[in-house]
Amino acid sequence: MSDVLRVGNASGFYGDRHTAWQEMLDGGELDVLTGDYLAELTMLILGRDRLRDPSLGYARTFLRQLEGCLGTALDRGVRIVTNAGGLNPAGLAAAIGALAERLGLTVRVGYVEGDALPRPDALTANAYLGAYGIAACLDGGADVVVTGRVTDASLVVGPAVARFGWGRDDLDALAGATVAGHLVECGAQVTGGNFSFFTELPDGGNRPGFPIAELHRDGSCVITKPPGTGGAVTVETVTAQLLYEVGGPAYLGPDVVTRLDTVALSADGPDRVRVSGVRGTPPPGTLKVGVNNLGGFRNSMTFVLCGLDIPAKAALVRGQIEEAVGGEGLEFTLARTDHPDTGDTEAASALLHVHLRDGDRARAGRAFSAAAVELALASYPGCTLTTLPGDATPYGVFTADAVPQDAVPHVAVLPSGKRVPIPPPARTDGSIAAGPPDTPAVGPPDGSAAAGPPDTPPGAAGPAGAADAAAGARGGAGPARPGAPDRPTRRAPLGELVGARSGDKGGDANLGVWARTDATWSWLRDWLTVARLRELLPETAPLTVERYELPNLRAVNFVVRGLLGQGVAASTRFDPQAKALGELLRSRIVDLPAELSPGPADPARHPTPEEGR
Repeated sequence: MSDVLRVGNASGFYGDRHTAWQEMLDGGELDVLTGDYLAELTMLILGRDRLRDPSLGYARTFLRQLEGCLGTALDRGVRIVTNAGGLNPAGLAAAIGALAERLGLTVRVGYVEGDALPRPDALTANAYLGAYGIAACLDGGADVVVTGRVTDASLVVGPAVARFGWGRDDLDALAGATVAGHLVECGAQVTGGNFSFFTELPDGGNRPGFPIAELHRDGSCVITKPPGTGGAVTVETVTAQLLYEVGGPAYLGPDVVTRLDTVALSADGPDRVRVSGVRGTPPPGTLKVGVNNLGGFRNSMTFVLCGLDIPAKAALVRGQIEEAVGGEGLEFTLARTDHPDTGDTEAASALLHVHLRDGDRARAGRAFSAAAVELALASYPGCTLTTLPGDATPYGVFTADAVPQDAVPHVAVLPSGKRVPIPPPARTDGSIAAGPPDTPAVGPPDGSAAAGPPDTPPGAAGPAGAADAAAGARGGAGPARPGAPDRPTRRAPLGELVGARSGDKGGDANLGVWARTDATWSWLRDWLTVARLRELLPETAPLTVERYELPNLRAVNFVVRGLLGQGVAASTRFDPQAKALGELLRSRIVDLPAELSPGPADPARHPTPEEGR
């Protein structure tokens, strides 16, 4: 048996490229092909599906994709692992069996269950399970493994456990595979999708291929993609994905805590990046639980305000709407998209978005939208709307919880029908907990204090304390350190020198920023404090902001607590998942050191953690 396990990915979310499964199976040698379909919003969608029909609750798109390529996978010996089971992995496993029978194929399907928790007060409540149930199904002969809510990385870690026989104490190997899983789980995001410097890619980012992780017995891996596919795999594209939707250096998982501050990246040839040096520590004694509830009903109407007196026009609409339906649950957002002295109506217009959330469907429905339309001839000059009157739609609220690992009945159901209980890890770290945002920080692997901002006082390294210390100690325009010599600067977008990747975790947002060169990192590390971020992104100013350094990646990562309110399903923010937050930061015009020139990154490698310190 080869000491290299080739794991590809063909789906990063529910709705990803439909043809990716066939493309990956036709693209070269694979041992395992994975598909990630679940996100916090997806679980809410599946929950609503199951309310309508108890036989549903899984990602039906996957079945349609599998229909065209299941025979190919079986012929080539490629095993399939997916979390498309959602809230009903047993139901999807049965549907795959029925599909195979219809196609005249013989397939062995295993599935993992136990993540669904009995919460009468919730629409869905699912614990994030680990990799060992997947491994048990593969060891039991499964051609296809279906799961419900497991961590995204577990789709890769499970096959690695099955191939290499790692035990619970092989923490460094598990951590390395977790990084590999995190890198490929969002599909094309690691091969040039959503990449800050997409214009530098060979095809301009037109159609990036899907990724492959070549895993080794020690947990190291090479990230690559099928030959001839678009996009690119570089140290920077891998860095971008490594920073996606993470918090501090301690990346908590059900099987291992992965130390992101130990990851070393190096070029390994065209479209190949080696990932090595990853260290792991025992996992927390708890599992994160994602809880979705129906929060009520919402509706939105958008007014176009053209020309002069934009604030006064917005104020008039606000008063009229509040008088018509009452002020409770209303939210008004004025987007100043207007430009002065232009001959184009759209360019001269601002948009006033009016949102209403309420537990009463009737009030949030036609009562609200009709009241907005009725202003068409009785409001500001030029009154028009971009939306038609309509009924309210239900929205969900996401919260995170935690339960003890041994309280969750993690079970692998083998193709034979045998049920195999998966015991929790015997060794856990009771000082940390997965779940709510007040999870304590974890120090570096050498046991020293967690890294905070450059100006954090010694001993004040916890996330909240570090954030507050930075906010108070560093202004926006002063030198990096007291007494530091002035240096010539030039006014330019921050994004000339740095890349960024941002995303959502419940109501929080993360924003990772990396420097392209060692010289830029030396400047960025001191310059981009919490206080500076709040100055550049004013909507973060009233919120708790945590800052973490990852010198091995030449990066800082910010976690902005509460930016997304009650989560994407409830958010009325223009960018409800914070996907554009990083690009907004890069667009800000700042004083850049004159000696730092824009250009491609250092091509060969990133520094090791020891060099970065």
